[in-house]
Amino acid sequence: MEHSLWDILNMAGYAMYAIVGLSVLTVAVALERLVVQWRFMDRARSLTNTVGRCLERGAFDEARSACERSRSPLAEVFLVGFARLGRAKRENLGPAVDRERVRVMLGLKTRMWIIGTIGAIAVFVGLFGTVIGIQEAFGRIAETRSNDMAVVSGGLTEALYATAAGILVAVEAVVLYNFFNQRLGRIAIELKLLTDEFLEQLDEHGPKGAAQTKSREDDESEEDRGNREAA
Repeated sequence: MEHSLWDILNMAGYAMYAIVGLSVLTVAVALERLVVQWRFMDRARSLTNTVGRCLERGAFDEARSACERSRSPLAEVFLVGFARLGRAKRENLGPAVDRERVRVMLGLKTRMWIIGTIGAIAVFVGLFGTVIGIQEAFGRIAETRSNDMAVVSGGLTEALYATAAGILVAVEAVVLYNFFNQRLGRIAIELKLLTDEFLEQLDEHGPKGAAQTKSREDDESEEDRGNREAA
């Protein structure tokens, strides 16, 4: 006997409605996270290249302005570096930038616990609905005082729909959770590499680095003049 989706929802009881709600919530959170992470690394790489080119030619203010205009969350990390440069010890600059990078990563992990939790509990919600359905089936047997297996099998079939739906939603949630976890792992590694690259460029081409380079050029010029005079 075939049943429509509406019939199955009604047969499985309130547990089935809860499972459908969990499925909708899983998809909604997954789509929201996908929108947040969409082109995240593309924007981050583009910003890193722009800032790097500006620092290489000594356009320190232009590099900072590029971060202020950027839509990439990595810009917040870079702005911490610009704000701390020259105002804090060099050994404290790296940890400050890393702390902001960690905050950005925590923002990317927001609401991921919802998908993980649904993946863990959906099966149990389905089993709960099945247990309730079995109790109702045996209750009908007790009321009718009948040993007809059709009464039992019909009630069990209705109850098992909840377990099947719970398993399906759990698989859906676990797959999405693992997908986003793997994606976040890659983003974390790339973000660390881009941050380290930024710190190296800031140390080499920032105001302090530029001053050191100019000092070395002045020393070399004085040495050349001394050699010419000695000759």
